[in-house]
Amino acid sequence: MSRTYNTIGSLTTLKSHLEENNISDFKSLKEVIDFQHSFATSRQQLIAHHKNLIEEEKNLLNLELKDLDTAIETKRQQTEQILTDEIEKFKQQLNISINNNPTNLLQKITKFLRVWDLKRKIRNKENNFDSNVKRRISNLVDNYQEKSSRHQFIISNVDEAVKQSVHNSLSELERKKTVIDNLNSFIYGALGEQKVVKALENLSDEYILINDFSVSFSPAIYNRQENDYIKSVQIDHILVAPSGIFLIETKNWSEKSLANLSLHSPIQQIRRTSFVLFKLLNNEISNYHLRLNKHHWGDKKISIKNLIVMTNSKPQEEFQYVKVLTLNELLGYIKYFKPSFSSDETQRIADFILRINEQKVIETK
Repeated sequence: MSRTYNTIGSLTTLKSHLEENNISDFKSLKEVIDFQHSFATSRQQLIAHHKNLIEEEKNLLNLELKDLDTAIETKRQQTEQILTDEIEKFKQQLNISINNNPTNLLQKITKFLRVWDLKRKIRNKENNFDSNVKRRISNLVDNYQEKSSRHQFIISNVDEAVKQSVHNSLSELERKKTVIDNLNSFIYGALGEQKVVKALENLSDEYILINDFSVSFSPAIYNRQENDYIKSVQIDHILVAPSGIFLIETKNWSEKSLANLSLHSPIQQIRRTSFVLFKLLNNEISNYHLRLNKHHWGDKKISIKNLIVMTNSKPQEEFQYVKVLTLNELLGYIKYFKPSFSSDETQRIADFILRINEQKVIETK
């Protein structure tokens, strides 16, 4: 199996966009695609789940209302009995006070005040009897009224109850769907790149695969042949092989996409990357680091082959400097070329490219 470095670019970008939109419940590309395919079913299942929740809530409320009704009546009776006992106690104290015969003026005044206070308490208890009962059971009554109102609403407006219940969950589900649909280009790109990576992993460990190679330059590199200033390059895959380097750009395009003039040409993209990589690999500094074995004819150069792999549709045309292949043609094409580098040289080339990739920005002055 080939040795692989880095996550594929489209998948990294997809994960980044999902995280920016607070979507973190997908662990793989397959889960994202499955979510898209099963959205309609998931939506119906979510609504059905909340229908069940509303039905369960209705049944639970029915039981709770019965229990509350019993609790209210029990509390009412207990409260009435307590208040009645308090009034009876005051009446007994009043009778005792009335039947008491004081012998002096101070005792008579004390008796008068005592009788007056007890009559006041009895009168207050009797006048506020119903309000006191109501106050002591008010929490239970309020709870009953709240649950009763909710129960009646569910019975009379079950569809609206379900709609209210499912609203937040359904809105979040639809938000995820909208975000993911807007990322379709990255999903299709990641799917295509994933297919290419799986195919390349079937190569032996002599091959080293570097995914998502990207680097910027300060100042820009001038390509005299194209009259182009190159500030940065990005390529889906770099395969370092005993026969040289394969730059691989993956496109999961349909026939309609192939004809779309607004899509950037992958030919230009890969040629720019090829020019830059050739310049970085074939100079005195890189030769010092790479330490390629000498050939009796002279210094060896690292060849770079430019490939575009179409995982869906392929154009009929041939293009200069770039080979366009289907996924099924990829491995056969790579294996066609004879090795020119030892395993150590291949590893040093790969390590050099990885160091470039880790730098991100290269000072070209």
